[in-house]
Formats: sequence, structure tokens, C-alpha cells
Amino acid sequence: MAGTLLAPLSGTPLERLVQVAMERGYTAQGEMFSVTDMGRLAQEALGCQAEVLYGGLGGPNRDHVLQHLVAGHPLLIPYDEDFNHEPCQRKGHKAHWAVSAGVLLGVQGMPSLGYEEDPELPGLFHPAPGTPRQPPSLPEEGSPGAVYLLAKQGKSWHYQLWDYDQVRDSNLQLTDFSPSRAADGREYVVPVGGVRAGLCGQALLLRPQDSGH
Repeated sequence: MAGTLLAPLSGTPLERLVQVAMERGYTAQGEMFSVTDMGRLAQEALGCQAEVLYGGLGGPNRDHVLQHLVAGHPLLIPYDEDFNHEPCQRKGHKAHWAVSAGVLLGVQGMPSLGYEEDPELPGLFHPAPGTPRQPPSLPEEGSPGAVYLLAKQGKSWHYQLWDYDQVRDSNLQLTDFSPSRAADGREYVVPVGGVRAGLCGQALLLRPQDSGH
């Protein structure tokens, strides 16, 4: 999904991604418990720039993540998936990947130049294509209901809006390997230090190869 966002016309088949991941020893069953390995896979198979984010989606990382999304680049986030695909907290037992393709920001004033109002939803503004624009001022951390990620999990048919803080909190508590997976008799590739070392508080920022940092 992230590859489609990075290069809409080229598209890398899923089979190719799985094949490369298995050849490199990143996965046994299609699982991916390492953000670092996912970054290496993205760079090799998608030909993009990959930056691993450490220390969670909050604090000083928050503005960096939001500016990345406002610029139109995809974000890959490991999180615990609830029955409706939304983020929850299960200590990593339901760990999955989601791709975020955008962000909905609640801002106080009308956006500056470079945005146009949605024809059907008054008060919703989109970046105007091909127009230079001033990025909106980002809402302060802790202000209620101000930031939502436009996100999608692989098994879901459609994008959902997830509260940024819920995604941040789910990502920060990925510590344990699922007991049901551990007991299913199959082999999995889990990094040294387990799920906590491979996924907890980490995310992956992807950019086209030719874009600036």
C-alpha cells in the first residue's frame, strides 16, 4: 500500500515483497517484527528512502511525523489491532502494521493560501494541487481531538480516521510476542530483544528516492 502511495503507477507486487523478505531472512510466514528490517525491505524492493523513528510518535517526534504526512509521504506504524482494525492496547499480542496516508488537523483559523474548501463538506480544506502553500500550524500536543491519522490496515477495505494519541499509545506498548502464535507450532522471525526491541515505540517514514529530507 505504501509503495502505491510512493509511486502510483509502478506498484510492487506483494509476492515480490514477500520473496525478498524471505530471501533476506526478515520473515518466515510473512510476519515482520522489526521496523529496521521493514525499512531495509522498503529501500530494496520499493527503491525509496526509509527513516526509522525511535522514541514513539509523541514528544519531539510528533511535529516531525505530522510534517512528513502533511508533505504527502506515507508512514508505516506497528500497533495492536482491535476487532474493527482500530488501535488498542494488548501488549503486542495483536501487533499489525498500518499505513497512514494523510492527516486531519483541527485548526483554529482559516488555512493560509494554497488550500481549497471541500465542495461537499464546509470547513474541510484540502491542499490545492500544484500550488505553493504554507503548512498549517500544528495543534499543540495534548489539545483534545485535534489530530487524526488517515490510516489503513492490510485486511481492511477502507481508510479510517484514528485519533493520533490512541495510535501513539498503542505503538508504545508493543512489548510481548503473542502466546497463541508462540504455541501454534510455526516458525517466526523475531529480532533479538523480541517484539519490544523490534517494534515498540518505532515507526517508518518513507519518502520517494529523489525527495529532500
